[in-house]
Amino acid sequence: MTQSSGSYRAERLEHTICDDDLESLMESTVAAILAEGVFDWHTPPESGVLRRFFEGLLLVPERDVFIVRAPDGSICGAAVLAHAASRSETYGTSATITAFFIVPYERSKGLGNLLMDAIITRAQSRGAKVLDCRVRETLPEAVTLLTSLGFTHWGTHPYFARIGDRTVRGLFFSKLLVPEEKAMQWQPVSTPLSVPHHGPAPGGPVGKPLTLYPAIDLKGGACVRLRQGDMSEATHYSDNPPAQAKLFEQAGCRHLHIVDLDGAFAGQSANVKAVEDIIANTSLPIQLGGGLRDMKTIERWLEAGVSRVILGSAAVKDPGLVRQAARAWPGRVIAGIDARKGRVATEGWAEVSELTTTDLARRMEEAGVAGIIFTEITRDGMLEGLDIEQTVELARHVSIPVIASGGVGTLDHLHALRQAADETPGITGVIVGRALYDGRISLPEALAVLEGSC
Repeated sequence: MTQSSGSYRAERLEHTICDDDLESLMESTVAAILAEGVFDWHTPPESGVLRRFFEGLLLVPERDVFIVRAPDGSICGAAVLAHAASRSETYGTSATITAFFIVPYERSKGLGNLLMDAIITRAQSRGAKVLDCRVRETLPEAVTLLTSLGFTHWGTHPYFARIGDRTVRGLFFSKLLVPEEKAMQWQPVSTPLSVPHHGPAPGGPVGKPLTLYPAIDLKGGACVRLRQGDMSEATHYSDNPPAQAKLFEQAGCRHLHIVDLDGAFAGQSANVKAVEDIIANTSLPIQLGGGLRDMKTIERWLEAGVSRVILGSAAVKDPGLVRQAARAWPGRVIAGIDARKGRVATEGWAEVSELTTTDLARRMEEAGVAGIIFTEITRDGMLEGLDIEQTVELARHVSIPVIASGGVGTLDHLHALRQAADETPGITGVIVGRALYDGRISLPEALAVLEGSC
């Protein structure tokens, strides 16, 4: 997709970018940051951070990166368009501009319109009916551009950003991308879908695959499972975590969920050797949580071979870290939301805050995480079934994927989640632990229920 004006052109980048273009993009981004801030930065980050940010951003399916190229081939502007998750029933009709800039020395040439035209064309081609954008009130040129293109200012956030010692308001804009009469045909979320939902025919395929994440919880270098997050209620299952990981791989699983329990309570990685041995002994993608409280530790594990990191306590106590990590490694940071009866728990579940799960989930979505793992602690390890009601409620309030966790004990529990996921597109997977180790559920049967996706 390319839009042109004179010798300037706007184009959407594909999944890779050449070194020269990346250097040019980084230079223009630094110029924009110094002028007024962009990509949530008000001071330029280290070049390595900026490089990883753009390289990672290009790998995220729900993000499009656009650039404006000058006559000499250099990049003088850029923007990011975020699409709703493909299975999101609630937010699937909208797209959001999350970043947009033209370098100061190339303004007043109509390049903002050129870039915006490319964004609108792309959003429409992906089926978006509404295009959203939010800007700081300190950016009058951006406000003028949006207004001139038919965006409607519909709301103001009084505490949108903090710049130095100032609090800056944010302005919310939206543009309808379809005729208004078509917009009137949309149904409110509370009404049934126009096409009745039918479950799969007996023996027939289910609506969508769910991902099964077999859990390896590490305590003292061994595989254990807890009851309701109580470290004194740990059941020992294996002294050889790498071998256990290999067994899951040989059984047909395609992902692993690992939690460093000692690290979660200590606030820093504790079962380092066990995790490193698992990485060395399997080719499966691994998502790792427990004790990840700073950028250095997160980077250490991502470079060691972990596919995604799970930030739990940090999601509550250090949202800035979550935002920074999600920006540096797009698509590779997910939030772990653990709750006791709707209230978020932290520090390896030892503390319970006043924050609700829905509030935290929305904050994490805004921070840029790639997904959420939701666990109701009172059910974890009890084998009495998932808290499907809370999981569904959470999935309906965010547009990023939600993975269910805590309480799976029988195939019926997986069938119940399967039915809920067919009706709630945001639910994409489930973590299973004790029931697999105890033999209450066999992996082949679990994979069959979840349509063979593990």
